[in-house]
Amino acid sequence: MLVVTYQRKKCIGCNYCVEAAPELFRMSRRDGKAVLLNSSEKKGFFTLKTREMHLVSQAEQAKEVCPAKIIHVKLV
Repeated sequence: MLVVTYQRKKCIGCNYCVEAAPELFRMSRRDGKAVLLNSSEKKGFFTLKTREMHLVSQAEQAKEVCPAKIIHVKLV
């Protein structure tokens, strides 16, 4: 299972995660920050758990390009 965790509050709105992982992230028109699609929020952390393993490379790329270092990826 792929687990992606994202701290939206610290997002700087650079759009790199959307470019690297368009199936996982979108930019919000309301505040200009990224949104982790299909995630659940708990105490400021947005978490996506999925069995779609084809998303692993996109998630890893998003993690690497994020200048704020607020995206974390785990395989469980």
